[in-house]
Amino acid sequence: MSAKRKYFGTDGVRGTVGKAPITPEFVLRLGQATGRALSRDGDHRPTVLIGKDTRISGYMLEAALEAGLSSAGVDVVLCGPLPTPGVAYLTRTLRLDAGIVISASHNPYPDNGIKFFSARGTKLADEVEARIESELERPWQCVDSKRLGKARRLDDAAGRYIEFCKRTFSNEADLKGLKIVVDSAHGAAYHVAPPVFHELGAEVISIGASPNGMNINDGVGAVHADHLARAVREHQAHFGIALDGDADRVLIADDTGRVYNGDELLYIVVRDRMRRERVKGVAGTLMTNYSLERKLRELNVPFARARVGDRYVLELLEEKGWLYGGEGSGHLLCLDCHTTGDGIVSALQVLAAAQRQQKSLAELTSELVLMPQALVNADVDRDFEWTMHADLMAAVSDVERELNGSGRVLIRPSGTEPVLRVMVEASEAIIAEAMAHRLAEVARQPTGH
Repeated sequence: MSAKRKYFGTDGVRGTVGKAPITPEFVLRLGQATGRALSRDGDHRPTVLIGKDTRISGYMLEAALEAGLSSAGVDVVLCGPLPTPGVAYLTRTLRLDAGIVISASHNPYPDNGIKFFSARGTKLADEVEARIESELERPWQCVDSKRLGKARRLDDAAGRYIEFCKRTFSNEADLKGLKIVVDSAHGAAYHVAPPVFHELGAEVISIGASPNGMNINDGVGAVHADHLARAVREHQAHFGIALDGDADRVLIADDTGRVYNGDELLYIVVRDRMRRERVKGVAGTLMTNYSLERKLRELNVPFARARVGDRYVLELLEEKGWLYGGEGSGHLLCLDCHTTGDGIVSALQVLAAAQRQQKSLAELTSELVLMPQALVNADVDRDFEWTMHADLMAAVSDVERELNGSGRVLIRPSGTEPVLRVMVEASEAIIAEAMAHRLAEVARQPTGH
């Protein structure tokens, strides 16, 4: 892991629009720094794809990014609103030098961010991000006019990505006879996700598909799965699929409205793959429910944990030569289908498993009983060092002593927001909730050391 970066967090650069670093001035400089970092010796002229979600600030940031890249002699392809994994796919298939997504994923609309993909359609390596940060420290310098980059629009981006998603579904199967609620979170998949499931034969009830620039993730999508559960019951659907704002993560509901999280969906995919192939191993994160790890080990499937963030899950998978991994939040990685986490593709893998085995999601997860897990966010300053908070450290020790080996505590700063994430696993939900809230309350207080 490289030295601590100044601007890049867990998933690119993110923050509140209008405040550093998400200002047009900074994004202009970021575009030029990226262009310089991508430029190579010789006559090669880099080309970069820019996609975005549906936030109103995307127009402004897209223009700034395009200008910055052009000033460094980089050509730009604009594809408009498209899921993050769609940008990854098109970057790879069009043989471009990099892909950039303007999105703050599951955050509310006043936030936005810039994240990057390599030519292979994977998250940028830490070293490349460090190179971009280094270029940001250099003075502004525009190339001469004859070398300025050009921009063009890719008009069929959504159609290309829809076809790609459909190809990851079994050729021998379809979704005919199924009624599926698809919640696009008023985000980047609003014009992509419903057609994917419809064209595979399902009757689609589309919700969260009317973006206005300010309603992304607002009471809908994967961060508000209760909305999906209600819609499934109301429409008497067989399944419900909830994506987040940039559609790289997914939660799925069954016909009762019961919502299955990323750990459970990963288990369904892995168990289905095990019916046809040997699964070398599965990667999770520090947040992955311990029950999943225990169950996989019972099945003689190696399991390893990465830092929180799908980019770190991907790094671990590549390091070990494994194909499957994910997070409880709904980021799933099926590297036999795609180079990055993809909410639509992941949903298709789960639906294919249910179709192949003719089983409900409840039946497919019947052997996996998750430990109750409580996650509470404590608002803190961006430079908050929780390990230096004496009262919090003492409280953690007390909780671990009370759990006595029957659960665990995990505390970590968010990579995208000024909050401390406090997670407690325990034998009973009420215990986990009480302990997590107790620790979060201590974290919010001034340190007593």
